[in-house]
Amino acid sequence: MDVNNHKEINNLEYNTEREKLIIPEYGRHLQKMIDQAVEIEDKEERNKVAKAIIAVMGNLQPHLRDVPDFQHKLWDQLFIISDFKLDVEAPYPILTKEKLEERPEPLEYPQNFPKYRYYGNNIKRMIDVANSWEEGDLKTALIYTIANHMKKCYLNWNKDTVDDQAIFNHLFELSNGKIDLRNSTEDLSTSTDLMRGKKKSYRSGGSGKKNYRGGGSNRGKKRY
Repeated sequence: MDVNNHKEINNLEYNTEREKLIIPEYGRHLQKMIDQAVEIEDKEERNKVAKAIIAVMGNLQPHLRDVPDFQHKLWDQLFIISDFKLDVEAPYPILTKEKLEERPEPLEYPQNFPKYRYYGNNIKRMIDVANSWEEGDLKTALIYTIANHMKKCYLNWNKDTVDDQAIFNHLFELSNGKIDLRNSTEDLSTSTDLMRGKKKSYRSGGSGKKNYRGGGSNRGKKRY
């Protein structure tokens, strides 16, 4: 075997022996460029090389050019690939290892109630808003608006009729017992009106009390 060929074989690098790429999409050559930039002693020269590397990275990722803060992302990736060892000036706040490893604030997920998924995720927010209001006619109007919305959602889901008492029971449960219409003598809008999407008026009834639904009632009750 030729001596030179023997030396070349001995100098071969196997993937299992190579240093792991931090961001593989950029390839091993760019990572070596950044490793070499870290070793440059002159800071001005390091800054110049870092900008040249950023230009190369941008050319390697043309599909990201329309992404907001494209350049900022490239500089962050530069520091990540250098294992945060590259000491250069950057046009953006320098990303640190501690900042990268920070755990994000937990997201506030919707409060789901599988039993009542037909009401949607926003119903709990609406109920929470109602609970935060002071007692009075406005709060009462809001509560019955929520109840009517729940009734409409129920009808849309089940394609059937529903008794007002069932809606009042669900509202009591979803509000953790803070909204209790279970003994109410008021009626919600009829199923027919709700499914037709008729708008209800808010005006004074003949008895001088507030009425949240137009028209009279055969049962002599206020109707919401």
